[in-house]
Amino acid sequence: LGMIVDKVNQFFSGNDLLPSCDPDIVAGCEREVAEAEKLPSSDEALQESLLRLSWALVHSKRPEDVQRGIAMLQTSIPNAAEPLRQREKLYLLAVGYYRSGDYSRSRDLVETCLEVWFSPFGLTVTWLSREISKLSLPPL
Repeated sequence: LGMIVDKVNQFFSGNDLLPSCDPDIVAGCEREVAEAEKLPSSDEALQESLLRLSWALVHSKRPEDVQRGIAMLQTSIPNAAEPLRQREKLYLLAVGYYRSGDYSRSRDLVETCLEVWFSPFGLTVTWLSREISKLSLPPL
């Protein structure tokens, strides 16, 4: 029982178990993006650097960094052609909303992320929910 109370306290106090970044990591990622922007033909390197910066921003302890990460991800998701890249960005956006306290939007994005993940296999989030329900129901 004490463990459950601790977890509930962690959740409501904002002490989640997500990794966090300090300003030095964010600054390092910003430098990496600036260097990648200078390279003439390295769009892939720039995209990887931007993804790392987005990760650092949404995992930052500073609310203004989290908001900046959310804004970056919102503008970049429509450009994500590959399902894997789209899923990564949706997940990071969900983390950003979670860190900013918008839990319902975060949950919606996690569900969308799962849909993107399951779609190549012909599965749905509804299927997953049914399977989880079967496991959580007491046997007859």
